[in-house]
Amino acid sequence: MTEWLAELIVPFSYNYMLKAMWVSALVGGVCAFLSAYLMLKGWSLMGDAVSHAVLPGIVLAVVLGLPLAVGAFAAGLFCAVATGYLKDNSRVKEDTVMGIVFSGMFGLGLVLFTKVETDQHLLHILFGNMLGVTNGDLIETALVAGLTLAVVLAKRRDLLLYCFDPNHARAVGLGVEWLHYGLLVLLSLTIVASLKAVGVILVVAMLVAPGATAYLVTRRFERMLVVAATVAIASSVLGTLVSFHINGSTGPCIVLIQAGFFALALLWDQVLRRRRGAPNPQPNTGATA
Repeated sequence: MTEWLAELIVPFSYNYMLKAMWVSALVGGVCAFLSAYLMLKGWSLMGDAVSHAVLPGIVLAVVLGLPLAVGAFAAGLFCAVATGYLKDNSRVKEDTVMGIVFSGMFGLGLVLFTKVETDQHLLHILFGNMLGVTNGDLIETALVAGLTLAVVLAKRRDLLLYCFDPNHARAVGLGVEWLHYGLLVLLSLTIVASLKAVGVILVVAMLVAPGATAYLVTRRFERMLVVAATVAIASSVLGTLVSFHINGSTGPCIVLIQAGFFALALLWDQVLRRRRGAPNPQPNTGATA
């Protein structure tokens, strides 16, 4: 028993593992809060679109000698604004527009990457390099995540009403357009914060799974935020520890554990529904709007 416990706590003796756990918890927490709003709004695909679209911005930032976060944020914001503009000025539906924009920008990024000489590793950009996080990366992630989380918490009621019923939000005098593009900016910032940790592909799972898991567990939105954050942070820390012991990739281990939490929540929801003979529960937002 003592040997087993000693083996379990070995990762805590390495500085790079502690940094990986800290950055994964930061990323998981901020992604979880935004995940609940994206799910309520039906914008899960928007997270996929913006995360893939940051690649050309990263390559251009390397060429221009700018921080990668600046290029990623600019590209992500351009993708979000372009998607909104095309949706409002064409007969094409929003999901189709998002698919065209993000696949086009992702393809552009891959082409640019093959034409530019850089010491950046493509797999690190796509899937992250959590165990290679530096102190500077940790500070940068903490600042971006902290800013995003502060804005979400400060405007959580306005964002909730906008995501749940935009027409009602407009009727009570809220700036719906500002909330719309503000949420897109927050999404772009979240992806920038997640870039070094899990990359542009796996961040999609972190923006979807926690909110979906919380939706199955509780009907109240504020409880959804707490459950989503708990699941995300726990998955991030556990995934980092598991990756150490099995010598696996950290980001995929985190995503797998999040998928496991979702499977457990789905099973729990099915059991409760069968006992009650009730339909699928809907989130109760009236008390928190």
